[in-house]
Amino acid sequence: MRAPIADSDTEETYAFIYGNDRVPYRVKRKATDHGKPRKVSIQVTPDSRVIVEAPEDAKENDIHDAVMKRAKWIYNNLQAITAQQRHIQPRRYVSGEMQFYLGRRYVLKVVTHADNPPHVKMERGKLLVSLPQRNDDVTDQVRKLLKQWYRARAQHIFAMRLEKLLPEARWIDETPNFRILSMDKQWGSCSKQGTLMLNPHLVKAPRECIDYVILHELCHIREHNHSERFYRLLTQQMPGWRQTKQRLDDMAELLLNE
Repeated sequence: MRAPIADSDTEETYAFIYGNDRVPYRVKRKATDHGKPRKVSIQVTPDSRVIVEAPEDAKENDIHDAVMKRAKWIYNNLQAITAQQRHIQPRRYVSGEMQFYLGRRYVLKVVTHADNPPHVKMERGKLLVSLPQRNDDVTDQVRKLLKQWYRARAQHIFAMRLEKLLPEARWIDETPNFRILSMDKQWGSCSKQGTLMLNPHLVKAPRECIDYVILHELCHIREHNHSERFYRLLTQQMPGWRQTKQRLDDMAELLLNE
């Protein structure tokens, strides 16, 4: 069963019934090159969205049939994401919690040093947060300090990786600007002017995942949508990008958890 929810020029939203559950999915139309395979692709995102990409002239019933053929796969993936989210508790920002940086786990340790200004540093496998004194808002203090530290590290690491990757992006004449921008559901984006927006939480991921996101956005400077030309260009730059993307998606709930 399919039920239209809303539609627009570029995106349509429908739903199907699986068992006793109603599962919404979004259809994004895309242009296809003449002579290229015309297929419907389906993705279940880490935030439980079902995204269906289809040729711009595909019939609604054909898209729905393709979705229903993979209904069990879609449902099982959504259930797995829900189960994973139950095990991920909101952070309390106390000693002993795990933090991430460049794909490695670090144990958070909160200490008090009256003579030192508040700061964060890595020390022998620990992420050490030093406070001048403890009071009732210690959780907010630790959260704020870590947020500032991650943003500063992200600015540094992303600039280095961008410089490293640019020589391979021969379609770019000048080094693009980038901004650190917190986003709930995206690792990065690219403006029409070619400015990259990168999520500071991305600095918690392994370097290859950071490189994948930066390359993805650099490809958007040349190809502005997710066309076959875009994916061909991305594959030329990073042949194993699908595996890297999957690795990043699998870590998303942990890395974005605050």
